[in-house]
Amino acid sequence: MKRRAFSIAAGAILAGVLGFAGPAAAEKVKIGISIPAATHGWTGGLNYQTNRTVDAMRKAFPDVEFIVAAASDPNKQVNDVEDLVATHRINALVILPFESEPLTEPVKQVRKQGVFVTVVDRGLSEPGIENLYVGGNNPQYGVVAAEYFKRKFPNGASIVVMRGIPTAIDNIRIEAFQKALAGTKIKVLDMQYANWNPDKGFQVMQDYLQRFSAIDGVWAGDDDAALGALEAIKQAGRQDKIALLGGSGMNRVVKAVMDGGSPIDADIFYPPTIIIPAIGLTVLRSTTQAPVQGRYVLDSPLITKENAGDYYFAASPY
Repeated sequence: MKRRAFSIAAGAILAGVLGFAGPAAAEKVKIGISIPAATHGWTGGLNYQTNRTVDAMRKAFPDVEFIVAAASDPNKQVNDVEDLVATHRINALVILPFESEPLTEPVKQVRKQGVFVTVVDRGLSEPGIENLYVGGNNPQYGVVAAEYFKRKFPNGASIVVMRGIPTAIDNIRIEAFQKALAGTKIKVLDMQYANWNPDKGFQVMQDYLQRFSAIDGVWAGDDDAALGALEAIKQAGRQDKIALLGGSGMNRVVKAVMDGGSPIDADIFYPPTIIIPAIGLTVLRSTTQAPVQGRYVLDSPLITKENAGDYYFAASPY
C-alpha cells in the first residue's frame, strides 16, 4: 500500500470516527497511549504522528481523555503501563512495545482487568493477549528483502544482516527472510543487532568490514541503521562494491533512491503513521462499542527509483 493510499485510508478511519463523535461520547472514557521515546528516526516520526493524532482527537472528542506516555527503555514503559491503569484508570490502552518480552506480562495483566488493549507494530511475545493488533506486514517485509537480493545477485553473493531489537516483529522478519533465501546461492555471513539506530549501525558495519574482505550486500533492516552503515562503507571506500538495503521509508532514504547514484537503490515501506489507525480504531470502539477486534495489517512493498515519488513527501518529519 502506498503512503498516499495509506493516508487516504487513515483519513477515512478518522472521518468515520468523527461521524460518531456526538451522542456516543457522553460517558467519560480514558485512553492511555504508551509508546517508545524518540530513540531513532522512526520512533521520532511515531511520536510526531501520535501527538498530532491525539490533538485532533481531543478536539473531536472533548469528553474523551487521552494520556500519552513515552518511554526511553522497557522498564520505564512497564512502569508507565502500570501507572496508566492504577492512577489514571484507563478504559483502553494503545501500546507499541519498546521490546516484546518485558511488556508481555504487564499488558496481559492490563487485559485481565477489563481494559481494551490495542497492540501496535512490534507485538507481544505471547499471541492472543490484545483485543486489536495494528501493524505492517512483517513476513512480507522479510520476503521483500530476500527477493531484492535474489534479483540483485542471481548467481549468488555474500551478504551481512543487521537485526533490529529483540521483538516479535524482528523475529518474524528474519525468519521470513531466511526462508525466502533458502536454496539460493546467497550466503549470509553474519547477523548482529543494530537496534534500528544509526550509531549502532555504523559500529556493526565497521565490524563487518574489518572481518569480511568480500561483502556484496547489506540488509540493514531499518533506514536509521542503513544510514550508519552507509557512513562506515564510505569511510572504508567500498561504496561502489556493496549494495545496501534498509527499510521503513524515511524521506531522506526515499530521496536517495529517487535520485539514484547511492549504494541504497531501494527501500521497504513501513511508516510510523501506523499509529493513526491504531488510535482511531481504539477511539471508535471506546465511544461506540464498534466491533473492531482482530488484526489490521498494512503492506510493506519495495520502493524503487521507478515508484519512489509515490512515497516521498518533503514536509514529513520522517
